[in-house]
Amino acid sequence: MSLELLIDGYNLIRQSPSLSQFEALGLEKGREALLERLAAYRKVRGHRITVVFDGWGSPHLESKQMSQQEITVVFTKRGETADEWIKRRVGEVREGAVVTSDREIQGYAEQAGVPSISSQEFERKMEEAIYFDLKGIELNDEGPVINIKKGPARQLSKKEKRRHALWKKL
Repeated sequence: MSLELLIDGYNLIRQSPSLSQFEALGLEKGREALLERLAAYRKVRGHRITVVFDGWGSPHLESKQMSQQEITVVFTKRGETADEWIKRRVGEVREGAVVTSDREIQGYAEQAGVPSISSQEFERKMEEAIYFDLKGIELNDEGPVINIKKGPARQLSKKEKRRHALWKKL
């Protein structure tokens, strides 16, 4: 089943050592590098992805939304941050997650019942999925088949169960 991912674009770029190198060459280069990786990830996993970029100083009075490589790209309107846009939209997410390392947004999403994942964790899962695809290893919701020994039973909290279920699907 595909998830809906709301991604804080600049946060992910700036938390990633490799993507931030592209951004050092220019904002557009950083965005292009991120969108290329997300497109490769989307091909492998099939998740619906919305990437939100700040349009704080933009001359546009309204948010600008477009589709690029089957990824929804949003530039917020003048005077609005990506954080505000994500907070407004997070309540509409049925099954999915918010990708950001911003603790305020993570807390807001969790209160709305939507799991969040840090930018670093998501980048690792994204790169892992792309790598397995290149190697021809199939992934399912559980990931690659690996035998894991189970320890003593322990009941997870609802929050941990949601996060664990999301983690498997990424």
